[in-house]
Amino acid sequence: MTGQRDITSGSFKYYIFDWDDNVLHMPTKIVLEKRSEDGTWNPQPMTTSMFALIRHDTENFRPPGGDWERAFANFRDLHKQGESAFLIDTREALEPILDGHKKGAPSFRIFRKALVEGRLFAIVTARGHKPESIRMAVEYFIDNVLSEDERIEMLANLRAFRAVFEEKDVSDEETLNAYLALNRYHGISSPEFKEKILSQHGSAGSGSAEKPEAAKQHAIKDFVDHVLDIAHRGGLDRKISIGFSDDDIRNLEAARDLIEQRLAKEYPHVSFIIYDTSDPDLAAGQRIVLQGQLDLGLEVERNPLEG
Repeated sequence: MTGQRDITSGSFKYYIFDWDDNVLHMPTKIVLEKRSEDGTWNPQPMTTSMFALIRHDTENFRPPGGDWERAFANFRDLHKQGESAFLIDTREALEPILDGHKKGAPSFRIFRKALVEGRLFAIVTARGHKPESIRMAVEYFIDNVLSEDERIEMLANLRAFRAVFEEKDVSDEETLNAYLALNRYHGISSPEFKEKILSQHGSAGSGSAEKPEAAKQHAIKDFVDHVLDIAHRGGLDRKISIGFSDDDIRNLEAARDLIEQRLAKEYPHVSFIIYDTSDPDLAAGQRIVLQGQLDLGLEVERNPLEG
């Protein structure tokens, strides 16, 4: 094995990951229209990282026909070929990484590490994919990115966690499926998210890919409540830390507001850490500890979510 450790004896660490340009640089394009010098509007496909920079420049950019659903059509489950667009694009994004030609986005390595350690996580993306579409891409990641030793270690760690909750031993497949079922897969502009999460809070109109901040707050709160409920039901008295990573400044600001104004008060025993991956010049991102000072043994250049 690759250095398995008794992760059930220390603190519990949970993670919330944005996907695009945070875990993977996806090839999916947003289709906007850009104003030219003569005042005409022309199609302008762009990456999610570019969109994060211009999405409030309504003077020069607009969705086709004023319809944001048309702009984000590639970010929905609209493909007819039997696979979701999310899985197709994840496979394409991983190909040069698996070939050794490129590296993943800033949180790629930490997402991989979280899987190996069997940490619970949430994928919170502005996309409109169904939860099962996002989960299938995570399964593809596990099958193709993790080495054989890492998969063995992951299963051993998952069994160790099951033992903490006095759950009976099951097959490798059942162990992995049970783990994946405990995680959250939120495409915040999907009908499923609006119906299951936003409608519960009277915020069904706040889930949109062009303005995801408020919906991401609800997704974060949902995951925090979820994992802390699991810990409470298990009677676990251990340090808990929850890290959130995103490459969009406005999403990070919204997460910080939620944590400082609400979560830190509701859960004073939890350490909350934000990982800002918005600056392309900082390969390891910027760590912001909002509450708690867990000794994570971090070096300056390492991802702040890594323990």
